[in-house]
Amino acid sequence: MFDGKTSNGWRGAKIASFPTKGWVIEDGVLKITKSDGKESANAGDIVTVDQYSEFELEVDFLITEGANSGIKYYVDCSLNKGEGSAIGCEYQILDDEKHPDAKLGVKGNRTLASLYDLIPAIQNKPFKGVGTWNRARIVSKGNKIEHWLNGVLCVSYERNTQMWRALVAYSKYKNWPDFGEMEYGNILLQDHGDEVWYKNIKIKNLKNK
Repeated sequence: MFDGKTSNGWRGAKIASFPTKGWVIEDGVLKITKSDGKESANAGDIVTVDQYSEFELEVDFLITEGANSGIKYYVDCSLNKGEGSAIGCEYQILDDEKHPDAKLGVKGNRTLASLYDLIPAIQNKPFKGVGTWNRARIVSKGNKIEHWLNGVLCVSYERNTQMWRALVAYSKYKNWPDFGEMEYGNILLQDHGDEVWYKNIKIKNLKNK
């Protein structure tokens, strides 16, 4: 999904081209630079040009101190035309120790590797630390989704169910119609105003396999 040299296959979530500022490609790394900590207010989120249904996604990420970002999937770029991030299910990328969002939400559902604002990651997750490369893995097969961190399963859930809709109804996504129930969507890397690095972004299509 990322060749380490160019922005091929990616564009801005709310524009047709790749952002001209904020996202930097250096030495095989795709980096969002620090701005003011606001959500999608500087460079803006980036999304894949292609859409995906069932997949296995692996991404290496490195967070700086106090940083916030996210990997979203089943993103519908047409949903949010206003301020803030594009809408989709989010694998949270966060410095749990230094960013205040870790203490918000319900029972830790805004911490690293969680399904943001919906399902908390396990408590003893194997985070290697700020300034160190970690590996996120998202597996979507049918309606079953898994979040992995450094080889350990941290979240497992099933969407398009009564339980799923109940979770969404008590989350920040409650006003978005059919949230998370799309068959296809874009993959997104989030600009949340903090410096975060990504590399080795790979996806395997699991549809009809």
